[in-house]
Amino acid sequence: MPKNANIPGRALALTKAHKFSFAGVAAIGAAALSFSLVPAEAQTATKTTETVSAAPVALSQGSAQVVQASVADQAADAKKKAAEAAAKKKAAQERAKKEAASRAAERAKLAKKAKAAKAAAAKKYSNNLDGWIREALDIMKKHKIPGTYNGLYKNIMRESSGNPNAINNWDINAKNGVPSIGLLQVIKPTFDAYHVPGTAWSQYDPVANLTAAANYAADRYGSIDNVNSAY
Repeated sequence: MPKNANIPGRALALTKAHKFSFAGVAAIGAAALSFSLVPAEAQTATKTTETVSAAPVALSQGSAQVVQASVADQAADAKKKAAEAAAKKKAAQERAKKEAASRAAERAKLAKKAKAAKAAAAKKYSNNLDGWIREALDIMKKHKIPGTYNGLYKNIMRESSGNPNAINNWDINAKNGVPSIGLLQVIKPTFDAYHVPGTAWSQYDPVANLTAAANYAADRYGSIDNVNSAY
């Protein structure tokens, strides 16, 4: 038996301390026992479940942000492409419209020209002074030679009285071997120099004579209309 075991006060103190110690150890042991009773697989499964259940939440939130951003980018890109396509379509339509208008204008121009050519080809001139003057005026207009019906007529009357075969055999030109011939009494050098393409190469031809003389008068006087005497 330990020393002083029979001392009442000390024995009581030891007993309380021991009870306290035993109680603490019992509590810790119970907890440890309780924890040890849970299978290791269950603890691992619990931890795994907690980890897995938390992870998808974080991933799904991040994925939603990525998806939203991707959708926004795609929408913006689609809108941009649609705008570009609309602009290209509009430009193509404008181009086609201008080209169509240009072609229509060209067709109208060609049709007008063809009509004028047909009218000119179909136009008939009488074989007299009036017809000669009118035909000469049309040719003069085509070659931009100024002159009017009255301008031609008044000079014809003074120079030849309307006779296409008139010839001057007495003036200085005749003495020089180049007599004045035709409706407007044109000498050969002048006729050759001012001959109008498309007319006959004869001073006696009424239309050729009138157009050559009008061409010469336009060069020297501005127009046959300005000639009122020998020229």
